[in-house]
Amino acid sequence: MRTEWRALSGPVLITAISLAAIAADQAYGQLPNPAPLQICIVAVAAALAGIGSGLVSAVIAVAANAVFMRHHGAGVMFDIPELMHLGLLASTAAGTAVVTGLLRQKMLDAITWERDRHATATRLAAALDEIDIGVVLLDTDTRAQFINRAFRKYFALPDAKAESKPPFIALMYHGRDAGCYELPEDELAHFIAERTEKMRAGDSTPINIKLSDGQVMRFQCMALPDGGRMLSYTPITDVIRHTDDPAMADHYRSLRGHGEVFAPIDLRAAE
Repeated sequence: MRTEWRALSGPVLITAISLAAIAADQAYGQLPNPAPLQICIVAVAAALAGIGSGLVSAVIAVAANAVFMRHHGAGVMFDIPELMHLGLLASTAAGTAVVTGLLRQKMLDAITWERDRHATATRLAAALDEIDIGVVLLDTDTRAQFINRAFRKYFALPDAKAESKPPFIALMYHGRDAGCYELPEDELAHFIAERTEKMRAGDSTPINIKLSDGQVMRFQCMALPDGGRMLSYTPITDVIRHTDDPAMADHYRSLRGHGEVFAPIDLRAAE
């Protein structure tokens, strides 16, 4: 119903305007030629419903203009200037309908493509939120454009901060301040500086990062074609922790800062 209304609006409007112009010319005489207004209506018709509606409106405009001109002519036949006028009107109206209709179609295609792209991005984001691999997408300025749920959980990152598109260095400092890394205080600054430098360089060499809660993450940076970065944090605790030296249990405890009393789960690094 909506599409039919748009398709009919142009022809109906140009017919009404043309008939009104002819009637007014008969009643009052010597009215200006309505051709400029008719061209505008042809453009509106093509913009609303495409080339077909615009061309129908153009045909009506030429026919109505011919009738309008006949009321000003003395003879039955059109003279050369009148025929040239109608020819120019026909070519201009048809050109306006085609160009405007093509621009409309291009705009609709762009909107459809953008809508599909947004829907795909939404589905992809939802899928990435379901996996247990932490994922961070950085733009060319190393600001986080997307941070999935797994990363937020591993590094205790609040949703508000994640949605604020923080830079990579801010994420590193957040992990430090939240006590997420299983590293001595005097090594954290060097670790953050090294990670930031290698991320900017697009170094894809994977490294293992031990967290203070006993988990081990396989970190990898991937350079993207647009200059951004994709960071992945894959949990590999079950693969790595069985190689930890049991004799280092006290050392792991001291790094985690839990004191002398631990729940059994806290001893994973020494198992």
